[in-house]
Amino acid sequence: MKKHNFYAGPSILSQYTIDKTIEGIRDFAGSGLSVLEISHRSKEFIACMNETIALVKELLDVPSGYQVIFLGGGASLQFAMVPMNLMNSKSAYLNTGEWANKALKEAKLYGEVTEVASSKESNYNYIPKNYVVPSDADYFHVTTNNTIFGTSLKSDPDVPVPLVADMSSDIFSRPVDVSKYSLIYAGAQKNLGPAGVTVVIIKESVLGRVNRAIPTMLDYRTHIKAESMFNTPPVFAVYAAQQTLVWLKGLGGVKAMHKKNTEKARMLYDEIDRNKLFVPTIKDEEDRSIMNICFVMADGYKELEKPFSEFAKSRGIVGIEGHRSVGGFRASTYNALPVESITALIDAMKEFESKN
Repeated sequence: MKKHNFYAGPSILSQYTIDKTIEGIRDFAGSGLSVLEISHRSKEFIACMNETIALVKELLDVPSGYQVIFLGGGASLQFAMVPMNLMNSKSAYLNTGEWANKALKEAKLYGEVTEVASSKESNYNYIPKNYVVPSDADYFHVTTNNTIFGTSLKSDPDVPVPLVADMSSDIFSRPVDVSKYSLIYAGAQKNLGPAGVTVVIIKESVLGRVNRAIPTMLDYRTHIKAESMFNTPPVFAVYAAQQTLVWLKGLGGVKAMHKKNTEKARMLYDEIDRNKLFVPTIKDEEDRSIMNICFVMADGYKELEKPFSEFAKSRGIVGIEGHRSVGGFRASTYNALPVESITALIDAMKEFESKN
C-alpha cells in the first residue's frame, strides 16, 4: 500500500532526494567512498558544500552582503545564538506559537525582551496585527510559519530595526525578499532535507556589534570565515539538502513551488470547510498556513476522532495526528508532498463522512 506521509518533521522527502542520496551512500561523487565515511575536507565534499550554498543563494535570490552557512544544533540552538550575536541590550519578539515563545525565553538570558504582541491567550490561533516594533530594539524576531498551530505570515514585515526570522517550516515554499531580513534560520527537516543541519542566511553588517564575548563555536563569524567547515559539519544532511535543492531548481524554483503549495492547501481547506465532520482550527483565511493544515472534529462528532485516525491509516495516510496542544489533526503539506496525497486524504474524509 502506498503511504501518504503528512508528518510535521522529520517529514517527507522527494523521491529524487532519496534516490540520489542512496547513490551517494554507495559512491559519493565517484570517489569510491560513501558520503557517510568521506572526509569533510575532501575535494568532493568541499565541492558539495559550495554548490549547496550556491543553490540556496540562487533559489532565494540572496543579495550581496549576505552569507549562507550550515550549522548543527537545529533551530533551537539559533534561539540562543541570535541574541548572543545580535542583542546588546534589547530585542523585540512576535509571539505566535510554541517555538516563537521558546525563542523569546532564550533571548531573555541576554537582555530586555519586548513581546510586541502575542496570540497565546487564544492558543495561538491567529497572527497578531497592528503591533508596534520599538525603534531602539537591536532586532525584531518572527516565526514565519507556526508548525504546531497552523498559522503563518504571508508577507515579509517592514520594520525599523534588523529583522530576524525562524523559517524552519516554510523556507523554500514561497518567494522571500531576503533583503528585508538581517538573519534567517531554518532547520532542514521540513522542506530541505533530513534532520541534522540548519541553514542560516545572515547579513554580515549586523555582526560584531555586541559588547559581550561570544564562544568561538557560537559566533556566526567563525562559521562564515571557515565556510561552514570550522568543525565537522553534518556531512550526510548537507549532501541530502543539496539533492533537494537540485530537485527544487528543476521544478522551477520557489515561485513554481509556491503555486503548487497554494493549490494543495486550497484543495484541503475547501474540503475541511465543506465536510460536516471537520472544522479548521484557524478561522481567518489570511492567517492559515499552507504548510501545516490543522483541523478538528466538529461539535457533535468528537467521539469520531480516533476512528477517523484509524480509518485514515487504513488508507495509507500517516502522520495526521495533531500536536497535543491542539489535538485533532494536522496535515503537513511540505514541498515534497504530491497532490496525490492531498487527494487521498480528501477522499478518505469524504468516505468517512458518508459512513457517519
